[in-house]
Amino acid sequence: MNRLAAILPAGNVLVNVDASSKKRAFEQAGLLFENQHAIARATVSDNLFARERLGSTGLGHGVAIPHGRIKGLKNPLAAVVRLAQPIAFEAPDDEPVVLLIFLLVPEAATQRHLEILSEIAELLSDRELRERMKVETDPVKLHEMISRWEPLRSVA
Repeated sequence: MNRLAAILPAGNVLVNVDASSKKRAFEQAGLLFENQHAIARATVSDNLFARERLGSTGLGHGVAIPHGRIKGLKNPLAAVVRLAQPIAFEAPDDEPVVLLIFLLVPEAATQRHLEILSEIAELLSDRELRERMKVETDPVKLHEMISRWEPLRSVA
C-alpha cells in the first residue's frame, strides 16, 4: 500500500465539490476533517492558509497539495477533493486547479511528512493517472485509483 492510501479513508474522498476560490476549497476541507475526524474546521483552514502564505501548493497540471501541521494530531491524515469547477491557485503553470490532495500532519512531523508529500507528488506526476483522477465522478473509484497506485521503488 502506498503512503497516501494508508492515511486516506474512503470517506475523505469528495467529488464535484462547489468551491469558487482557494478560501472556499480550504473551508470545504475544514468541514470534511471536522465532520470525519473531529478536527475544528477553523484549525484546518487556518493551518492550510498559513502554509499557503509561504508559497502556493499548486503543482501545475490542475493539481495542488495543500498541507498543514495540526497541533494535537497523532497521525497524518489526507483528503482528496475534486472540484466541480477549476479555481485559480497561483500554480507555476498558471493553470487553474481542479484536484486537491489535502495533507494534515502532526505538529512535530518531519521526515515522514516529507516522504508522504514526495509520494503524492510522484503519484500526481503520472500523467495518465492524474488526468483520470481529474475527471472521475465516483469517489469510490477515485479512492480505488489511489489505493491501487504503487510508487517506483528505488534500488539503493
